[in-house]
Amino acid sequence: MADWFLYVIETDGEKLYTGITTDVERRFDEHKSGKGARFMRGRKHFQLRHQQVIGSRSLALKAEYAFKQLKRAQKLQWLEKGSIPFDADSGKIVYS
Repeated sequence: MADWFLYVIETDGEKLYTGITTDVERRFDEHKSGKGARFMRGRKHFQLRHQQVIGSRSLALKAEYAFKQLKRAQKLQWLEKGSIPFDADSGKIVYS
């Protein structure tokens, strides 16, 4: 069974898009070609800012939701650190 990843892409206007997939490279290419999420269509600038193995699809969905609930400044803080501390037991991002 393939591992699921949480990924974050920075787009035009420094917007952050968060998603999950089992193949980050394939999904990133889909976004660039306009076949990904509606949010990404028509955007010209794409930069993969982060990818992180989460494990199961269920955990990846929880991590995606938890990350999307953060304020932009918090998201940028975790991206700068290079790792999003997701706790699989609680389904939340752990603040230390």
